[in-house]
Amino acid sequence: SGLSWEPRSRAVEQVHLRCTEGSLEWMYPARALRVLLEPNVASGQHTTVCIKPASDFQGASIYVERAGQLHLVVSEAEGAQPQPVSCFSSHGPQGVALFLQASPQRDISRRTASFQYKLLSNQSTAGPDFKKMALAEAMCRPCDNMELLMAICSSDFVVKGSIRNVSHDSENHMSQVDVSVQKVYRQKNRIFQQEEGGGEWRGPIRTLLQCKVKKGGGDFLFTGNEHFGEAWLGCAPRFKDFMLVYQAARERGANPCEF
Repeated sequence: SGLSWEPRSRAVEQVHLRCTEGSLEWMYPARALRVLLEPNVASGQHTTVCIKPASDFQGASIYVERAGQLHLVVSEAEGAQPQPVSCFSSHGPQGVALFLQASPQRDISRRTASFQYKLLSNQSTAGPDFKKMALAEAMCRPCDNMELLMAICSSDFVVKGSIRNVSHDSENHMSQVDVSVQKVYRQKNRIFQQEEGGGEWRGPIRTLLQCKVKKGGGDFLFTGNEHFGEAWLGCAPRFKDFMLVYQAARERGANPCEF
């Protein structure tokens, strides 16, 4: 909180974030924060940072440091509206530095500048474009048998269900698959929830528009990962086809985890 700082101090507060994903909330922004994203991993593979400001972001602007210069990422003037995800690459092993500059204000009314962040490895993104975050998940092709078996072990969510509806957002190049869920095997957060009054389980899954997802009948095994609280589609075989692959692998002792 900016209220905890010495009123006459002009020092820039330094914040070091060691996690590969998380969030920062700066209440009553005052003066400036320098946020250094340097994950606690031995290999320097996390070289791209994506941030998503909160919808009520206000009280500050966000800049990214590049070669000693500050480049505006989020402007205070854009506050109180849905914010797009911004991604940028690190140009060195020292991590990514963000500079949050508090906006001048005449009173001490509560403002909060908050955002989520996620660091990506070179293997999951090829450039500073949020849509490439999903490319590893939305491969727009059927997964092979080994990818299917690994998906149930390493995905953020694994659910069995059917497709209720598919909607397309051409402006943002995304599609949304609304899923009617029969069984939740795993989910990181509560994206798939039961309707009030003991109704059916449902949840939305996103993918890229270029994958041309269509509504199909039958049961599927939906897997994938979460980015900023949204589920992104990974492997999604028909459930009966997956079970044939899994049973055959289990008989050979080749299944990487129990399902």
